[in-house]
Amino acid sequence: MAGVPPLANLLAFEAVARRRSFALAAAELHLTASAISHQVARLEAHLGVRLFERSAHGVRLSTAGDHYLGRVGGALSALTAATEDLRQGVNNSLYVHSAPSLASLWLMPRLRAFAQAHPDISLNLSAAHTHSDFALGQADIDIRYGVPQWPDLVVEPLFEERIVPLASPAFIQEHRLKRPEHLLDVPLIQSTVSIVQWQDWFAEFSDQRAPERFAVRFDRAQMSLDAATQGLGVALESATNAGRHITERKLKPIFGLDKSIKVKAHFAVYPARHAKRPPVEAFLTWLHQQASKG
Repeated sequence: MAGVPPLANLLAFEAVARRRSFALAAAELHLTASAISHQVARLEAHLGVRLFERSAHGVRLSTAGDHYLGRVGGALSALTAATEDLRQGVNNSLYVHSAPSLASLWLMPRLRAFAQAHPDISLNLSAAHTHSDFALGQADIDIRYGVPQWPDLVVEPLFEERIVPLASPAFIQEHRLKRPEHLLDVPLIQSTVSIVQWQDWFAEFSDQRAPERFAVRFDRAQMSLDAATQGLGVALESATNAGRHITERKLKPIFGLDKSIKVKAHFAVYPARHAKRPPVEAFLTWLHQQASKG
């Protein structure tokens, strides 16, 4: 394709970015460090931007390099996986990308059921906050989190979630949390990527305003929930994602589910043409069956 850099340049760039070292990248690709350096230099010249910041302390991605890696890394992974599938004679492969917290907290505990029901499908699962680029062939299905603004793609909501304040039973008892206003006297945990923030919850259920500063902040629901189980404070998270924590009594909705904000924020997203593939159809059917169970 016109304008696409040589594959050798891209492989060298990805290896250096991942290893944070020209020497380690060279060893991985069975080349010299000088050869790797030349490959990266050619790529930078081709793109007209500097991809790495070099110093006496090592090498790190520039802002442009970090953005480029987010796009190129997934494409190279997809190319590698497709090549391995072909070598191993895998014809019924399925590539699913998911928002990280849903993947670890909700999807992974259920995947055994899918594997048992469809032993002929080779499932590949990846997770990241960045969305898959279908034009680059990075995934068959992308389970996305957020506001559904993805034109030219099929967007299917999975379930309605209840966003509630959660804390460990010991924390609730220790601080005698009975009313929304009591939350202003304890540490609150902020989940920075959540579409529902503390100010939204306080506006809905209290005359008080949410604090402007928080005890701790995380960019993963998994970490926010783990912090709450450890007694670091109160997390505002999805009762769906926290299902196992609640069942195991590690966390408890402080005010039950009555004081919850309902949202539809997780979606199965894919190009219409992908629906024609039997593995995609099978996974979507199974996914919606699981989502209907909560």
